[in-house]
Amino acid sequence: MPMPITLPKNALRDSLIAVCVAGLLPLLAACGGGDSSADGSGDGKTAAGSTGDAGTKTVDGAVQLNIPEGVDADTKKQYIQENAIAACMRKQGFSYTPHVAAAGVVNPNHDGDGADYALAKKFRQKWGFGTYAAAAYPDDPNAPFSNAGGKVGGKSTTPLDDDQKGMTPAQLKAYDAALYGPPAKTKAEERDAGCSLEGTTAAYGAPASAEQEKKKQNAKNEENRQNGLALNGDPELVQLAQDYAACLKREGIEPSTTQPTGMATVVRIDLSNKLPENSGDLTKEQAVPLLTADIDIALKDLECGKKFRAAYFPKEKAHPYWGAGV
Repeated sequence: MPMPITLPKNALRDSLIAVCVAGLLPLLAACGGGDSSADGSGDGKTAAGSTGDAGTKTVDGAVQLNIPEGVDADTKKQYIQENAIAACMRKQGFSYTPHVAAAGVVNPNHDGDGADYALAKKFRQKWGFGTYAAAAYPDDPNAPFSNAGGKVGGKSTTPLDDDQKGMTPAQLKAYDAALYGPPAKTKAEERDAGCSLEGTTAAYGAPASAEQEKKKQNAKNEENRQNGLALNGDPELVQLAQDYAACLKREGIEPSTTQPTGMATVVRIDLSNKLPENSGDLTKEQAVPLLTADIDIALKDLECGKKFRAAYFPKEKAHPYWGAGV
């Protein structure tokens, strides 16, 4: 069963853009139509008292999203979670506008680490690794990591609603308590509570105990370690990683690792680790030549790693792994 989506405070209000790492696909599609209740039942029609959005309705005064037809199980649970939070908050006397990213949304700031060669090449030819793109194109909302006009990748990062508009400090405190539960005394005691817990429970079931969660996480960590060992011990990948590294060195790029599990991202990560602290304050004039150099390195990396990536990503899909070493 997929893990529940536990969102931090700001993420609950900033959930329009979903993050995937599988290349460049079309950006956000509008959420509309579909089932008319939190559990997916109903005829999908907009109910009386609609907010004016064809994809929403109101139930007992709470805004509810209609679940689009054909969405995958994980996305459906996100709708259930958000609708349950909205209903819970309404019972507490507050408004909460549910937001769910469209299924299949990708991160517009990511080229998939070259898993799809053609899409990655198109991305890197204009943006490089994306590091300097926003500064070089300050008015382009489609530039990676751009916030031109309050947008990222051409889409608003914070859905507009008036849930907390005009609230006094005391009312805001009460709102947060209803949504997240009373503030934890220590970071170690932080847990889902309040309506956020009710939403998670509605979508994913009651949370496991701390002991159960620890056991589950330990099992995942061990599975990940074993997957990493399998990938790094694969003779084909080891040879291709060596060839990849040798090609980079001929181009004047010294990778910090030659392990298969690190090679797909090593050049990007090595460069990011060398960025100065004030790299986000570049002017356009400063950023343009840096972007040109970044594009050059990104394309060299893509070409050097073409054969490696073609072999690595299918095997990594069979042995999912996170991290850069084992």
